Amino acid sequence: MSRTNARKSAFYLVFQHDFVGNEGLGEAKDIFYAENDDLDENDKSFIDSAVKGTIDNLEEIDSIISSVSKGWSIERMAKVDLAILRLAVYELKFGKATPKKVVINEAVELAKKYSSDNAPSFINGVLGKIAGGDE
Repeated sequence: MSRTNARKSAFYLVFQHDFVGNEGLGEAKDIFYAENDDLDENDKSFIDSAVKGTIDNLEEIDSIISSVSKGWSIERMAKVDLAILRLAVYELKFGKATPKKVVINEAVELAKKYSSDNAPSFINGVLGKIAGGDE
């Protein structure tokens, strides 16, 4: 599986977290892995690390998103957009392994596929401000 698809899988699980919380995430992950038996150990390691890192740093990640998304509170954002942003901010701020441009591009591609017509530009703008702030 490509890193892009592994990132998409991590997005699914971060999105699930909003609905099942920490208590249900383990079961959601087990079901996801059972339904996606083509994942190798490297894929699972990336997914587990990205999901855990995102959730473990959720308060700080949401604070970072809030600080640059003027006029849009976390509560107002579409759940899909928020999950994409959270995962991307985790990778930008805590992951450090993937180039910023790649993280932003893949977040925008996820938004094009799974969200509204306006989401890609919104996500690009938010992530651009965040990535630009630490260069």
